[in-house]
Amino acid sequence: MDTNVLKKELHNELTGNILPFWMNRMKDNERGGYYGRITGENRLVPDATKGGILHARILWTFSSAALRLQSEKYLAEAQRVKAYIFSHFFDDRYGGTYWMLHADGTPADPKKQIYSQAFFIYALTEFYRASGDQEALDKAKELFRLIEQHSFDNVKNGYLEAYSRDWVLLEDLRLSEKDANEKKTMNTHLHILEAYTNLYRVWKDITLARQLKNLIGIFLEKIIDPVSGHLNLFFDEEWHCKSTIYSFGHDIEASWLLEEAARVLGDEATLRKVQSVTLRIANAAAEGLNDHGGLINERDWASGHRDERCDWWPQAEAVVGFFNAWQLSGKSDYLDKACNSWEFIKLHLIDREVGEWFWSVSPDGEKDRVNDKAGFWKCPYHNGRMCLELIERIKQSLPENTMGKRK
Repeated sequence: MDTNVLKKELHNELTGNILPFWMNRMKDNERGGYYGRITGENRLVPDATKGGILHARILWTFSSAALRLQSEKYLAEAQRVKAYIFSHFFDDRYGGTYWMLHADGTPADPKKQIYSQAFFIYALTEFYRASGDQEALDKAKELFRLIEQHSFDNVKNGYLEAYSRDWVLLEDLRLSEKDANEKKTMNTHLHILEAYTNLYRVWKDITLARQLKNLIGIFLEKIIDPVSGHLNLFFDEEWHCKSTIYSFGHDIEASWLLEEAARVLGDEATLRKVQSVTLRIANAAAEGLNDHGGLINERDWASGHRDERCDWWPQAEAVVGFFNAWQLSGKSDYLDKACNSWEFIKLHLIDREVGEWFWSVSPDGEKDRVNDKAGFWKCPYHNGRMCLELIERIKQSLPENTMGKRK
């Protein structure tokens, strides 16, 4: 596929499907913010709880769309959700953000999950980039300092997972019910990395630079499996691996987020180290591609069990990650993988009747109408970012419409 055609299709998907769905169907105009849930059968649940991650990701998406597309319409949407976040999600007494609100905006679960704190940094920084709003940047810096104060393990390195409202380490550290109850996880470290990368774009703080470089090192030395090239998922406090599952979506997402982090950090030695493993991670992720171009969810290397479903978010990350691999290597096979992933999305995941994407598609092609169309974990971040990343990358391409190796 010609990359200009790909760019046009992604622009149309973003502005004609994804963003309108959230603007027209998910806004809670009565109580503020966004509704917490629409079911897989497209039924609005107006009294559903409102997730912090959901609202942070909505803020990031509309801020990024405003920034990259130079859109006042999307900036107004971002300003609306920023105002709601400041009015309801921030804990004025203990600092940080609540995990979840009731539909009326009062706290439903005030715990401080570090994964969620990181997403607010990511989103507030993007809003600052789009708007110049100093209040948003100041809050992002405040959250950075809280994470470093409470979560960073000065002895064994890395970040601990979850705290009570007043910053006492919890016994149940899990991000979700399907996760292992371990003190350190790949997922939280990946999204702290993502958040610190964005913050460092606009705030060249020495401590932030040190901790971003340290996070990259944690991935290279502790999280990436040196034999397989996959990411290990769960660890105890001393970094002993406690999982046997490989997540193909996280593999391909990390392949490009790590490279982006090293590039933003601006340290040439670190960038060389990261680029030496980026393609290896992408190749490991490609082990999860099925015959139709879809990226399956997981494989347990100990039991051999494979989750053959293709959830929405690994497909979006596959488009970006394989495109990034093509930019780095110049090898057309990676571009083919990125385009095949997009074709798979168009065929199996986009809901052309109601809007947005289905949660998943089964191995036999059945669309998932059980899991949410929009909700605590289902938001416009992965698919919106996919569109925005590729639009930007193709826009910056060479005149003859070939990327070659990135400099």
